[in-house]
Amino acid sequence: MKTHVYGVILAGGSGTRFWPLSRERFPKQLLRIIGEGTLLQQTFERLIQHIVPKQMTVVTNETQAESIRLQLHEWKDDLAENIILEPEGRNTAPAIALTALQLMHRDPEAVMVVVPADHVVKSPKKFMKAVQFATKLAAQGHLVTFGIHPSRPETGYGYIQPNKRKRVGSQGPFVGYSVARFVEKPDLSTASRYCRSGNYFWNSGIFVWKAATILEELALQQPKLSKILRGLGRQVGTSEFSVVLRKAYAKMPSLSIDHAVMEHSARSVVVPVDFGWSDVGSWGSLEDVAPLDKDGNVRNGNIIDIGSRQSVLFADRRLVATIGLDNMVVVDTPDATLVCTKDRAQDVKAIVSLLKQQQAPEHLEHRTVQRPWGAYTVLEEGSRYKVKRIEVVPGKRLSLQLHHQRSEHWVVITGTARVTRGEEVYDLQPGMSTGIPKETPHRLENPGTTLLEIIEIQNGPYLGEDDIVRLKDDFGRLQPVK
Repeated sequence: MKTHVYGVILAGGSGTRFWPLSRERFPKQLLRIIGEGTLLQQTFERLIQHIVPKQMTVVTNETQAESIRLQLHEWKDDLAENIILEPEGRNTAPAIALTALQLMHRDPEAVMVVVPADHVVKSPKKFMKAVQFATKLAAQGHLVTFGIHPSRPETGYGYIQPNKRKRVGSQGPFVGYSVARFVEKPDLSTASRYCRSGNYFWNSGIFVWKAATILEELALQQPKLSKILRGLGRQVGTSEFSVVLRKAYAKMPSLSIDHAVMEHSARSVVVPVDFGWSDVGSWGSLEDVAPLDKDGNVRNGNIIDIGSRQSVLFADRRLVATIGLDNMVVVDTPDATLVCTKDRAQDVKAIVSLLKQQQAPEHLEHRTVQRPWGAYTVLEEGSRYKVKRIEVVPGKRLSLQLHHQRSEHWVVITGTARVTRGEEVYDLQPGMSTGIPKETPHRLENPGTTLLEIIEIQNGPYLGEDDIVRLKDDFGRLQPVK
């Protein structure tokens, strides 16, 4: 592809649809659902077959940035300046507009290939051929999206009706049509009628356009948002940009790019495609992309089953035994278990909403959390205390940090721990321990060649991860964890 083509991966996500495997700080895109790698890694690999890594941009938020950097560590040098952090979630229109502004500052002729981070594409070669055709249409000033041939009357997707009397280009198997209309998530009878007609396509949520074109259309269709963007655009590349961005984002309306632009623009074009797409929208839709056993079940993990049919059975660590289930979903993780019928799998987000209202930690993150230096697992917690198992891989160290609200006590289980506590630096062997008072700068390091494992006991009135003040860090994380 020409050097003007840039990949843009939208990697926000709320972690609701695949709960309890996904969490707010570990959404679906970070999961390994099918094939090699997580959905985010697969999306990145798919694009860099034709777009150089330095022309890839990932749009996410502060909460998920660390996990994304960890998963894309192989390309960390290419992405060092290309991870865009939204101050808060405002849906896809502001995220795309922010990226378009920054790409215009970098390359006024930039063509954006905008893809969600959490979709499955079974045929990457067909996908990239479709993108190459769409890029030609985008260069002519069109706003291109891909339409998926519906395989069933799905009520969870939007639909696109092409104007088949108005072609805007063709190449090989690909034809671009002007869009007649978009339809947002119809009821079952309407979706069935659309499928029978053969004249409607699922909205893939994948877009190709010039950065300049989408900004022009935003100015035409969303003048309020465009006014904010113009002020923000004057600050791109300056030292004040991050401060101005936070203020500007607070004023932006929350809009999807479909509602903001595509449904109203005369430039909207749909290209029907067949590259094995699925947005894997819920546990119930996993059967579209995952291998099935002889009874039509999706099985993953330590499962023993007798006589179940057409069900999704997922065991994270523990043994899960099932008998005679029919069209059910069973997902077991160390701290939460989901059981529901497949036709109610979309309602998992309502469970997550209840958990958030109750301030239950199970909606936020898993007990085991990956970090660039290793991982930690929450073993126990209660009022004023938390117990963690911390694993540090050889040669890695945590940030030099302090806590305002808590003290910590460390006990070494395996390996050698090099401890910095204030001005002291000393090594601890298995069975040895040390205490870290609050407000004391400290650091944990593994100087050895084997895994370091410690038990950490926290004590204090507040034990959240945002009570971390990083003073020095090997991984560029000098802001507190949000």
